[in-house]
Amino acid sequence: MHALVISIFLHACETWTLTAELDRKIQAVEMRCYTRILGFSYRVYATNEEVRKIIPDRIGPQQELLSTFRRRKLQWYGHVTRSSGLAKTILQGTVKSDRRRGGQKKKWIDHIKEWTGAGFATTRVQAKDQFVPDFIAKDIVISRFIF
Repeated sequence: MHALVISIFLHACETWTLTAELDRKIQAVEMRCYTRILGFSYRVYATNEEVRKIIPDRIGPQQELLSTFRRRKLQWYGHVTRSSGLAKTILQGTVKSDRRRGGQKKKWIDHIKEWTGAGFATTRVQAKDQFVPDFIAKDIVISRFIF
């Protein structure tokens, strides 16, 4: 699964803005791949929890696609924060633009704030140091994470 599915599926995932719909689709693809690997017919009913319990026994421990997605996005954020190019200018929001109509949509940087539990200024400093102390970011544990 790592050789083909993850590398193709998560291509350029660092730039995605994670919405509830995208979150659901990522989990659906992951479960579909696992049920195929396990050889389950589409007629066999198995809950996601049952499949997750079987996976470590059959093919070994696997990291969830969402965890991989979050790790890659945090690494890319650190990489861009340390650079000095157009991506950094756009990411930090220094480009002038008009506000969109309607409710405010979730922005790319909102995920970084949510997952790390720190503000934008703090994460910029931590990314430049290339070291973040141990912390738990919601449902993923990041220990001595290098951005």
